Amino acid sequence: MVLMLSFAPCLAQRNIGYVDPTIGNVAPLLNPNRPVVHLPNQMVRVFPNRKDHLDDQITDFPLLAQNVITPQMVFSVAPVDTAFKGRLTFDYDHEITHPWYYSTQLTAPQVQVAYTAGAKTGIYRFRFPKGQVKHLLLSHYYPKGEYTFVGPNAIAGTEYVNDANHKQKGIAYMYGVFSGRPQTGIITTDKHWTGYTVLGIPPKITEENGKKAWITYPESDTAGTVEFRYAISFISRLQAKKNLEAELQGVTFETLENKGKAAWAKALGQIDVEGGTEAQRRSFYTSLYRCYVRMVDITEQGQYFSGYDKQVHTDTRHFYTDDYAWGNYLAMHPLRCILDPQLEGDMLESFVHMYEQSGLMPEYPKLYGDRPGMFGFHSAVIFLDAYRKGVRNFDVHKALEGMRKSEDEYTLLPGRKDRKGALDRFYDANGYYPALHPGEAETDSLTALRPGQKRSSVAITLANAYDSWALSNLAAELGDTATSHRYAARAYNYKNLWQPAAGMFMPKDAKGEWIAIDPRIDGGHAGLDYYNENNGWTYLWNVQQDLPGLRTLIGGKDQMEQRLDQLFHEGLDRSKVDFWHNFPDETGMIGQFSMGNQPTFFIPYLFNYTNAPWKTQKWTRFILDTWFKDDIFGVPGDEDAGSMSAVVVFSAMGFYPVTPGLPEYTITSPVFDKVSIHLPNGKQFTLIAHNNSKLHKYIQRATLNGKVLARPRFSHEELMNGGTLVLEMGEWPGKIWGAE
Repeated sequence: MVLMLSFAPCLAQRNIGYVDPTIGNVAPLLNPNRPVVHLPNQMVRVFPNRKDHLDDQITDFPLLAQNVITPQMVFSVAPVDTAFKGRLTFDYDHEITHPWYYSTQLTAPQVQVAYTAGAKTGIYRFRFPKGQVKHLLLSHYYPKGEYTFVGPNAIAGTEYVNDANHKQKGIAYMYGVFSGRPQTGIITTDKHWTGYTVLGIPPKITEENGKKAWITYPESDTAGTVEFRYAISFISRLQAKKNLEAELQGVTFETLENKGKAAWAKALGQIDVEGGTEAQRRSFYTSLYRCYVRMVDITEQGQYFSGYDKQVHTDTRHFYTDDYAWGNYLAMHPLRCILDPQLEGDMLESFVHMYEQSGLMPEYPKLYGDRPGMFGFHSAVIFLDAYRKGVRNFDVHKALEGMRKSEDEYTLLPGRKDRKGALDRFYDANGYYPALHPGEAETDSLTALRPGQKRSSVAITLANAYDSWALSNLAAELGDTATSHRYAARAYNYKNLWQPAAGMFMPKDAKGEWIAIDPRIDGGHAGLDYYNENNGWTYLWNVQQDLPGLRTLIGGKDQMEQRLDQLFHEGLDRSKVDFWHNFPDETGMIGQFSMGNQPTFFIPYLFNYTNAPWKTQKWTRFILDTWFKDDIFGVPGDEDAGSMSAVVVFSAMGFYPVTPGLPEYTITSPVFDKVSIHLPNGKQFTLIAHNNSKLHKYIQRATLNGKVLARPRFSHEELMNGGTLVLEMGEWPGKIWGAE
């Protein structure tokens, strides 16, 4: 026992050494990963304001990124020349990026910048050459913002966020303190300020956003280093000052940096791995780090501002926001149910509070309210999954009430939060969303209200079947048989769009007639007429709640295996340019399989529901080796702040939750020889792969706690009780093991 306790800190320090936040900083087509500096699940998240890793200029350094996918930043600081304009060039070879620390060396002006983060605070350190006049400029990212100097070296700021694209409108506050005794002032027009951009895009200059604050240290000031210590609040400027005093009073830069490093060592020390290559360990632990970027705790000393009723609330429990249920239900929330079920319960209770405050269960909860997101209400799946996995520290009855309201009263159409319309009522009556024929004019007013979105008729029908299944099953868990029976039949609505001739889910019109399309490419931009961000080959498999039923539709195990084989082998039948013109989200292609977008993540595991589970082992290994390299191109698509990273964590460990809502995991070939998960209940789950290597990747035999395991799955209860899963690996496919 003593040896284990003394060794654990060494392992934790080793684990954080594998993290490289620059992995995936260049996107295949759309949004890159960001090299975020923050504490696990805390509010202040920071990265330099540039387009991506290929951009050799930095515009400025934000004080907070409210969102880290398509960045929504507030407040910025930058060392500048006397003209207060121009972007900042830097030297890549001097850039250091860790989860808890960032530094770079600017070449124009010649300044070394370092940063470390607290929960609601951060410290920037600027080191200037000896004898150089030191200038800093504080700016805003939105058209309105204010700065006020409240002392010889203290400043307060307000930024009025107005982001129509993400439906976010609210106020952020800042309080900061500079070292030394600088000269200060406010720029009230844009006369001397022309070089500012957000991710390389110049804003429209107005008098309001021309209000900047400047800080200058004369040549006679001999201190080469300037520190800027700040705090953020969503409550008030006064609360921002209190946050700074609470976190940074008497705290040095090095102390905050070391606290951050220790926090990350603790988080990443929950999973220890042995074996694999260094590149695989770098990919694994960087992915695990990204799983902590959401949700974020916005509680400020026992209070929080809620964007759901625009009020400040007092609560002994922490309040979390910033989530994408449509993507994160797949793996991120299930991973948290293992590593920190208490935290997962706190987050779900935050969902419940949002429902109580706004009247609607959120799907894409953000700082200033719910953002209309994709389609369906997959928060229902998150609640069921957590409850069945023993997470009970949230008001599950109130959650069920909110789920019913989403199902009964609100539209499931993409990108909107409206009351039910004609298409929803048609679905209630007929069990599918009706589609339009190619070229047919839109007649539904709700659809016309949202530019860029379409009916997505097949995708929504399939999604609602899963959500209704979750609602029905949670009601059954709570003994509400009436509610359970009411929604149970809707879980099978997916069958209404199964076209046997095509062997796929295809669109129908309002008369019940099939619409003839090519499911590989039709549907307009992103396939939104019929599917959504992915084509018909992806949505063929989106029946996670009833995989046996899907298997029957396809024709049985052998036919399902053949269709999965076809998925990975079927070509695009057109140029990549033409394909991605229609489907820019569908990247990371292998045949018609796309690893770059959420609805596909579970598909490689479906061979475990055929007579060929060895093909799951083959493909998950291939996908990790091919699409998740440990370099700046190391993700195949929009990672969406953790959703894809959680898939990598599970897959590299050798198991995955194919159907969130069912408390079980299906097994694949682990990347590592040994995985040890240190559970929060004090127990440990260990997976050991004997004779494991790049060539010996196929499972021959398995035991769980010494007993033969013939099926390729185990339960959440078995995991959380601790124990050992042993896999015997071999060079040739184990065509007997796991076949059911």
